[in-house]
Amino acid sequence: MSTLAPSHAALMDGVYRYQRHIYDLTRKYYLLGRDRLIAELDVPEGGAVLELGCGTGRNLALIARAYPAARLFGLDISAGMLETAAAAIRRGNLADRVTLAHGDACAFDAEGLFGRDGFDRVVISYSLSMIPPWRRTVVAAFDALAPGGSLHIVDFGGQERLPAWFRSALRAWLARFHVTPRDSLREVLESECQRIGATLRYETLYRGYAVHAVARLA
Repeated sequence: MSTLAPSHAALMDGVYRYQRHIYDLTRKYYLLGRDRLIAELDVPEGGAVLELGCGTGRNLALIARAYPAARLFGLDISAGMLETAAAAIRRGNLADRVTLAHGDACAFDAEGLFGRDGFDRVVISYSLSMIPPWRRTVVAAFDALAPGGSLHIVDFGGQERLPAWFRSALRAWLARFHVTPRDSLREVLESECQRIGATLRYETLYRGYAVHAVARLA
């Protein structure tokens, strides 16, 4: 883990100590774009998918069902969230296909945690907005990709085509949960893609409420 991890882990455990039990019921109304991301993953036969900030395991379970031959891996800094994820994976009879690990998305050892050094797909769903050194997570995600792999991100956008009052109210409300939309995400992804020779598709959804990005290695 990074030097930031212990304090951030404690913060996330505190935030989700009780919320984790109702997280999926409440978040489905405003964490928009997650199901589209899953539908467009196009995981190759027998491919490996890593989710950084896997939370309750909701996405991993859906990915496992959508791509029955895939192997799934999830990383989260919150021990509490991982407990919830592990229970969900057991209920779904997916324990033989899903591996969970406690770690920091900014700095993790994929080989040490999961026994592999590359993944065909890396997913980050509404997590960058909760990770203070989020740029390091982007770099770590690219580093975790296997040749020809792709990074898939969905998160809050800049709300640029929504009413100013809505944008202000939304950001104030999100801040209560330590969530900050990453307004420079596109620029950071473009820079990293140029550096490593990846292609980028970047879309704004729902008038800027959310963004969906896919970066592919050659």
